Amino acid sequence: QLHLVESGGGSVQAGGSLRLSCAASGSIFSSNCIGWFRQAPGKDRERVAYGGNGYTYYTDSAKGRFTFSRDNAKNAVYLQMASLKPEDTAMYYCAADWGLNDCYSDSWDYWGQGTQVTVSS
Repeated sequence: QLHLVESGGGSVQAGGSLRLSCAASGSIFSSNCIGWFRQAPGKDRERVAYGGNGYTYYTDSAKGRFTFSRDNAKNAVYLQMASLKPEDTAMYYCAADWGLNDCYSDSWDYWGQGTQVTVSS
């Protein structure tokens, strides 16, 4: 059983930056899919950024502002967020999966508890 623990959330003003971290309890080297989702109150969960098999996905609103990275040696992934907007306010979740062929699926196996990001205008 893999455990994922997020950290780095907080409250910032619009235009600010945050770096989210996700520490995994085991090796992430061979994961098919690993990355970040978010969910704002009253809204559906949204893919933000993730690493697939040889590619990195970003949702349109994250392109140019967010950067996904991973450190397999540390079993960690990160989300560097810049130029934050109030609409980025959400709970951010780290997730991973080893069996999916299509990371765009919502059926990832492992999820963290989330870290809250609040952006004020």
